Amino acid sequence: MRMRQSVAEIEEAFFEEIEEDRERRERLRRRAEQRQKARHRERTHRRGSMRFFALVMLLLGTAVGVTIAMFQTLQLLLG
Repeated sequence: MRMRQSVAEIEEAFFEEIEEDRERRERLRRRAEQRQKARHRERTHRRGSMRFFALVMLLLGTAVGVTIAMFQTLQLLLG
């Protein structure tokens, strides 16, 4: 009887260990998924900021170019 009880205890401990291992793997998977989502958000934010900066620079460049062209044309017409 003692041997059977011992085997039952070993089996129970084994199943508990398997369950703990599953939970640990699930926690690790969730953590990795959260890190991946955070990296994706950061990359998206960085790209968006760079695109916004490029757009602002393009608009400023266009405004400067149009202003220069306008004054040169005005100078040609009045000069």
